[in-house]
Amino acid sequence: MTLQELVNRAASLYSDRKAVLFDECNDKPPTFYTYATVVKLAVELTAFLQKHCDQQGKLEIGLYCYPGIDLPSWILGILQVPAAYSPIDPDAPPMLSAYFMKKSNLQYILVENDKINKFQMSHIGCFCHNSSTIEHIGLTLFQMSLSNTDLNSQVDNMKSKYEPFKATGNLQPGYTICPDQTKAKTSEGGYMDLGQKDSLAYILHTSGTTGIPKIVRVPHKCIVPNIQHLKSIFEITQDDMLFLASPLTFDPSVVELFLALSSGASILVVPNTIKMMPAELSAALFRHHHVTVLQATPTLLRRFGSHIIRSTVLSANSSLRVLALGGEAFPVLNLLKSWKHKENKTSIFNLYGITEVSSWATCYRVPEEVFSADLRTDFPIPLGSPLLGTKVEVRDTNGSAVLEGEGQIFIGGEERICFLDDEITVPLGTMRETGDFVRVQNAKLFFLGRKDNQIKRHGKRFNIECLQQAAEDLCQVEACSVTWYQQEKLILFVVPKDDLEERETLKELQKRLPAYAVPDELVLIKALPLTSHGKVDISELNKIYQNHLNSRRRDSKLSGAEELWERLQYLWKSVLGLLDDSTRISKDAVFVYSGGDSLKALRFYDEIEMLVGKAVPGLLEVILSRSIEEVYRHILKILFPDEDQLMNYDSVVKRKLSGNSGEDFHGKYIKLKSERGLEVASGLIPFIAVGRGNNFFSMNFTKSFMQAHNAVQVGVEVLQQPPFLHLVTPSIMKSHVQGYETENRILTVTNKASKTDCCSVQQIHAECSDVTTAELALGIRWKSNTRKCVDASPLIIIPSKEVSASVYVGSHSRAMQAIDLDLGEIKWEKNLGDRIESSACVSKCGNFIVVGCYDGLVYVLQSSDGEIHWTFVTEDTVKSSAVVDPSSGLVYIGSHDEHVYALDIYKKACIWKLHCEGGAVFSSPCLSSFPHHLYVATLRGLLLAVNPVTGNKIWKSFLGKPLFSSPHCNEKYVCVGCVDGNLYCYNHSGEKVWQFSTNGPVFSSPCISSLTKQEIFFGSHDCFIYCCNMEGNLLWKFEATSSVYGTPFVFQSDDLENKILLAAVSTDGKVWILNAKSGTAEGVDKLPGEVFSSPVVWGTKLVVGCRNDYVYCLDLYITGKKKS
Repeated sequence: MTLQELVNRAASLYSDRKAVLFDECNDKPPTFYTYATVVKLAVELTAFLQKHCDQQGKLEIGLYCYPGIDLPSWILGILQVPAAYSPIDPDAPPMLSAYFMKKSNLQYILVENDKINKFQMSHIGCFCHNSSTIEHIGLTLFQMSLSNTDLNSQVDNMKSKYEPFKATGNLQPGYTICPDQTKAKTSEGGYMDLGQKDSLAYILHTSGTTGIPKIVRVPHKCIVPNIQHLKSIFEITQDDMLFLASPLTFDPSVVELFLALSSGASILVVPNTIKMMPAELSAALFRHHHVTVLQATPTLLRRFGSHIIRSTVLSANSSLRVLALGGEAFPVLNLLKSWKHKENKTSIFNLYGITEVSSWATCYRVPEEVFSADLRTDFPIPLGSPLLGTKVEVRDTNGSAVLEGEGQIFIGGEERICFLDDEITVPLGTMRETGDFVRVQNAKLFFLGRKDNQIKRHGKRFNIECLQQAAEDLCQVEACSVTWYQQEKLILFVVPKDDLEERETLKELQKRLPAYAVPDELVLIKALPLTSHGKVDISELNKIYQNHLNSRRRDSKLSGAEELWERLQYLWKSVLGLLDDSTRISKDAVFVYSGGDSLKALRFYDEIEMLVGKAVPGLLEVILSRSIEEVYRHILKILFPDEDQLMNYDSVVKRKLSGNSGEDFHGKYIKLKSERGLEVASGLIPFIAVGRGNNFFSMNFTKSFMQAHNAVQVGVEVLQQPPFLHLVTPSIMKSHVQGYETENRILTVTNKASKTDCCSVQQIHAECSDVTTAELALGIRWKSNTRKCVDASPLIIIPSKEVSASVYVGSHSRAMQAIDLDLGEIKWEKNLGDRIESSACVSKCGNFIVVGCYDGLVYVLQSSDGEIHWTFVTEDTVKSSAVVDPSSGLVYIGSHDEHVYALDIYKKACIWKLHCEGGAVFSSPCLSSFPHHLYVATLRGLLLAVNPVTGNKIWKSFLGKPLFSSPHCNEKYVCVGCVDGNLYCYNHSGEKVWQFSTNGPVFSSPCISSLTKQEIFFGSHDCFIYCCNMEGNLLWKFEATSSVYGTPFVFQSDDLENKILLAAVSTDGKVWILNAKSGTAEGVDKLPGEVFSSPVVWGTKLVVGCRNDYVYCLDLYITGKKKS
C-alpha cells in the first residue's frame, strides 16, 4: 500500500467532497478543490513529469513552494510518477537548501511559478530550465546543471559551518553501513533496499541543531502504517476538517495531509504569515472553518495565548474533536487544566517520534478524568503505546534493556525503517537511537528530556526539562523555556500571565525544586521564539539573554540626581542599541521616536526598576509618551523626594549637556551642526532631481533659481520637506534641436466617449468605437542605445547654473549612461560589474549618483564624469533603488541579501544595516520626514517601518505575499502594492487603514503627488491603471492594452494647457497620457519593445527605458483643436 493508493481509494468514494481549502484570511472567500479536481490536476502533473524526467533508477523530485490550494495535487502528482517528493522551504537559508539538494542528489526541482526568481537568485548557475512551465498547475521544472560548481561551493560552506558540531552516528552499536555498495543485498537476506523500485515516498532533512543535518529517505512501508493507525485512533471520517499546521519540511505535515486525504476529509491550508498571527489563525480555524482535528507542537499551541485557548480552542463549544501534541515535551497537566473548559469535549493526545523513523512512534490519549478538579495536578503523562509496526526499547549506557528505571529510548520495527544520508541497505528491524531519556515505571514510559539537555550543576546531574515543567505548573506562567547559557548559567525565560512578580516566582520555584535546579536568573519575554518546525528556538533565546546582559549595569547604589541622569542616558542608549553613538541625548528626545517600541520600552522600564531597586508607578506610560527629561523627573520624584534634589535638576542637566561638541542627539533625527562631508562642501550644486513615481528631491536652491524654473513649491526647511514635493514642470524651448538622432512620429489617440456609469466610477477603455481626435501628441525627441534591455527608470537632474539637464539610467549591458536631456548626447558612460536594474538617485550635495548592481555592489559615481567615488559591498544582488535623507545626507538602499543599509557616502561607511527577517529587498525604501520613518518592503511580504537614524524597527506588518512595489507615503499614510492584487494603506503608526483590490498582481508602485492631493495612482497586471482616493475608494480606472508594471507619473505644464496629466506605460510598449482627474486618454504612443521601466516627465519631455535596448525621450505637444 502506498500514500497515493490511500488517496485514490478515498477519491473514488468521495469525489465530490472538498479535499483542500485555502484561505488567505483576507476579504476574499476561501478557494477549494474537490477530490475529483485534486486527482485530475495530479494526473496532468504526473503525465508531464513522466514525459520530461529520466525514470532510470529511483526518481526523487524537489518541490520548492509555499503551502497553497495546489499542494495536495502537486504531491500526489509526484508520487504517482512514481517518484519521491522532497519539500524545499523557500524561506530556508540558501546554503542549507543547497546542502540538502546536493546531499540528496536531486536532479529535478519543481518550482512554484511565482517563486522562480527567488529560486534562481538563491541558486544561480545550479539549475537550468528543463521544460516549459505548466501554467494552469503553477509549476516549472528545473534540472540540475551539469556544471554545478556553485552548488558544490555552497555545500562545502555548509559542511565547514557544521563540522565543529559534528554529531556521533545515530546507529546502534556494531551496525555499519555500506555507502559505496552499488547493489545491495535483497530483502531475502534481511535487508531493506533503497534500490527497490517505487519504494520511497518522501525525503526530508533533520534540523541540524545538534550537528550536520541528516538526509532522511522515507519508504511508503514506513509511513503508511502510521497513517492507518492514527486514522483509527483519531476516528477520522469524511466529515472532519484537519489543519495543515506543520511546515512541509517537518514530517508531521505528511500525517496531517494524508490523514485527511485518505479519509475523504478536508485539509485546511493558510499562508505561513497567518500562522504567526494568533487572533487571525484562531478565527480561521475555529470560527470560519470549524477545524475538528489539530496536530501541533506544544509551543505552537501556546502561541495562541491562554485567553484564545480557553475562549476558542478548548472552549465548551469548540469544534475541535482531537488535539494531538507532539514534537516537544508534553505540557504539564496543571497548565492543560487551566486551558480546558470543564465542559470541553476535545480528546487530547500525546504523540512521540523522531524524523529518522518518520513520523510518530507512540501515542497516548489523556483520560478525561484527569481533568477533574479533585485529581492531583502532578499526574504524569506517559508517552503511550507503540503505533502499528513500531518497536520501542529503553536501553542503559551499556546497551542493556531497561525494564524499570531510566534509560535512552530506541525506535524501529521490522519495516519502520528510513534511509539516513548515504545508506543503501538497512537491516530489517534496525533500532535508531533517539537521544531522548525516559523513566520506565510499571511498563509505562515517562519523558525526562533530551540527552543534550542533561547538565551537571553544583555537582548534581539533572535534566533542565524538570525546571521547565515546574515553572509551567505555576499559575503566573503563560509559557516558558530554559537554557544552559554558555554552560555557566541556568536561565528561565517566561512569558508571563498578568502581573508576574519575579522575586515571588523564584521563591515558589525554590519550594518545588532542589537547590541545584533553581535558575540563576528569570527573564521575562513577550513570546517564545520558534524554529520553522514550531519548536522553541534555543539559539534565539541565548541571543535574547546576551542582549539582556549587554544592557545591564549591576551597580545598585545611586549617589544622587547627577548619577541618575548619567545612568538613565546609558540605559536609554543600551536598550536602543546606540552605545556606539558618542552623541549626547537631547533632553527632549522621546523614546518611541528614537527607535523604541513597546518591547524595548518594557526592557527600559525593567532596567530602570532594577537600577533604582524599587517599583516606579506609572513609569511605563511616561517612557512611551514623554521625553527623557520627563522620565528623569518622574523617577526623581520617587527616588529623591526632598526638594533640594529636585531643584538641582536643571543645573544637573545643563551641566551635562554643556559638554556637547557639534552634535545633539534628538528623538526624531540627528541634527548636524557641522556639515557632513566638508571635503565636498565647496562643490555644492543647487539642483532639482526628478525620479519615478513623482519622487522629487531639491537642494541648495535659491529664490532666483526657483523663479527661473517658474514653479517649484517646497518648504523652507529641508527637514520639513515631505518626500512627495510638489513640482509643476517648466516650459521648454519650442525649437527642435538639429543634428542628433531625432524622430517625430506622431500618433493621435482615440478614446471612448460613452462612459459606463457604475457607482459614479469611470472605466475608460483604450479600444474605442466613438472616435475623437486628441489634442496631445507624442513624438520621439531622441533615443540612446545602451546595447541591452533598460528596465531601470531614469533619473533627471536639473542644475541651477547654466548647465544642461541630465538623464541618468542603467542597462542590462552593465552600462550607466548620463545623457543630455535636451540633445540626447551621451555625456559619459561607465560600465559597472554586472547588469543594472536599480534606478539611480542623487546625493544631498548633487555631486554623486548612487546605483545598485547585480554584482552585489552599491556604486557611488561622480555625477560630472561617472568616475567611481566609492563602492559598498552587500552579500547579494542589488535591484533596489536608493533614497537620500535630505537632512543627514545618508543613503538608504536594500539588497537581495535581506538587509537594508544606511550609508554615509562621504565618510565611505555603513552607519547601520538591518536584517529584514528573511525577505529580499527588491523595491526601493521610502523616507517620511514627519514622522521620521524609513519604509521598507520585502519579497517575503513584510512592510517595515524603521528609524532612519538608528536602524531600529518601529513596526512591521506581514502581508502574506511578496512586495515588489515600492512603498510611497504622504503626511498621513504609506501605501504599497502586493502581488496578491491589493494596494494596502497604513497610517504611520502601523495600523492598516484600507486595502483596494484589483484582479491581478500589483508590481507598480503607488504614485502620490501634491498636484493631486487626494488621489493615488497605480497599475496592475489586470491591464488597468487605477486612481483611488485617500479613503481607498475607486475614482476611475483606465483599461490599457497589456499589464502595467511601471509606476505612473503626475505632471502639469503651461505648454500643455496647464492640465494635470498622468503618464503611464503598459508592458506592450504603449505610453499613455491620461487626464489625471477623469482618467480619459489625452495621448498615446507605442515604443518598439516591452517596457518595465517607469516614465519620468520634466516640462514636456517624457523619458523611459525600453527592452529594445534604448532609452527614449518623447516630446509632448498640442496638435490642434478636437474634431469629429
